Amino acid sequence: MGEPFDPEAVLGRPLIATLATVCPEGPRAAPVWYLWEDGALWMLGSAAGSSVRRLTADPRCAVEIVDFDNAAGILLHLGLRGEATVGPMVPARFRRLLAKYLGPDPSGWNPWFVDRIARIDDPYGRLICLRPASVFTNNVSFFRTGPDFAWP
Repeated sequence: MGEPFDPEAVLGRPLIATLATVCPEGPRAAPVWYLWEDGALWMLGSAAGSSVRRLTADPRCAVEIVDFDNAAGILLHLGLRGEATVGPMVPARFRRLLAKYLGPDPSGWNPWFVDRIARIDDPYGRLICLRPASVFTNNVSFFRTGPDFAWP
């Protein structure tokens, strides 16, 4: 129905992704921040976090990212599928991930958020890594314009 597009157009933007995992009780989904680097999608996790527990038990997962701007008529869907690994926190990569969403200057980051939620020195911090086995893109940015794309 839609058209493929270069995934880099979405992967570099500070959008919210949805990480889908499986467990004996069925599928689960969680919103995540991500960093596309070295051919992999890196997502934050915690040793005690439910996504990390599920991926440790069953590494199969999917990540969906949608860039939607209703007023502009933009709708880009990116899907990544494969098996994820869970590794230790890598402070430099974690800082780059945070900078993507919070800006490049750490002095401008919300101290409350960094101290309580996004602690770079958190011993329980983990990085979830998905090197996708498959990538799917679908540009359906014609829902307002008809057959002409609102986005190139």
